Amino acid sequence: MGGFLILIILFAGAWLLFVLPARRRRSSHSAMQDSIEPGDEIITAGGLHGHVRSLEESTVQVEIAPGVVVTLDRRAVAAVAREVLTETGQFSENLDEKPPQPG
Repeated sequence: MGGFLILIILFAGAWLLFVLPARRRRSSHSAMQDSIEPGDEIITAGGLHGHVRSLEESTVQVEIAPGVVVTLDRRAVAAVAREVLTETGQFSENLDEKPPQPG
């Protein structure tokens, strides 16, 4: 009976450590994909950056260069790029841009 209790505790611990956090991440990622609007800058799962031009139920029209619009599945959107506040207090839209070094 004691071995059975230990087995149940191990399964419960694994559930709390692995399954619940993965479910939360999946839920927040799905909510992010549903909240995309035209004009948002997105980053795809393949690493392309672009601006959303139009939305359909399961696809997104993304402009990746001036005059170049591609159609992506909504599931290919990995993140929505947000403006980043640099150390100087100015907003930067480029996430790859490093803030100026002091001194």
